Amino acid sequence: MDWSIQEIARLTGTTSRTLRHYGDVGLLEPSRIGSNGYRYYDEASLVRLQRVLLLRDLGLGLPAIGDVLSGEMDAPAALGAHLEWLRREQSRLTRQIASVESTVRSMKGGEQLMAENMFDGFDHTEYKEEVESRWGAEAYASSDAWWRGMSADEKQQWRQRQESLAGDWRGAAARRVAPDGDEAQALAARQVKWLESIPGTPQGSDGRLAKAYVIGLGEMYVADERFAVNYGGADGAAFVRDALTVYADREL
Repeated sequence: MDWSIQEIARLTGTTSRTLRHYGDVGLLEPSRIGSNGYRYYDEASLVRLQRVLLLRDLGLGLPAIGDVLSGEMDAPAALGAHLEWLRREQSRLTRQIASVESTVRSMKGGEQLMAENMFDGFDHTEYKEEVESRWGAEAYASSDAWWRGMSADEKQQWRQRQESLAGDWRGAAARRVAPDGDEAQALAARQVKWLESIPGTPQGSDGRLAKAYVIGLGEMYVADERFAVNYGGADGAAFVRDALTVYADREL
């Protein structure tokens, strides 16, 4: 069974022009082209398109999406991991909605606000156990106190800095920059400086980030899709890992 490009456009809420563009850049080839020149897509194409749209929702550009998909050998496993992430996000957003609704009701009714209910779903502690198991309770406690002590503007600036760095990594990976070259090593230096700004990160005797910590983070970026997606997928994460390893060997 297959579907015409018009049917797919209607089902996904996109346009035939967008779908043709996805084909032109190698993201979504039609399974066949009819005698009338129309493009048709089979079930495998629909699965791939679903993955493309999910990655777009994460903010990835088309080149980065192509890198992610080219590095995936097992589409069901990749979708399964993404499904788990979506379920966590759904739970978090449901809690945020309930929290804000409760605040609105209290304000309209002139009731006292319940601080313990106002920030459900807004916390950043979902990785608490994971951080403590990897780097210790002190590392988590220090970074948690640092984060909670920041103003909303400071948090936004920090997120923007993080996304800018991740975007530069994705761009370099898409251009196949050499991990040991000047550009990649400059990015690695920025990454290390950014990590050093977070209290609680493991340090060596010289006060700089511990070499094993930097190398271990690089490995984690590759092994865990939650982190790999920030760098354009498995291939991008592998590029970051390799560049950080070179930097750590040279500088730490």
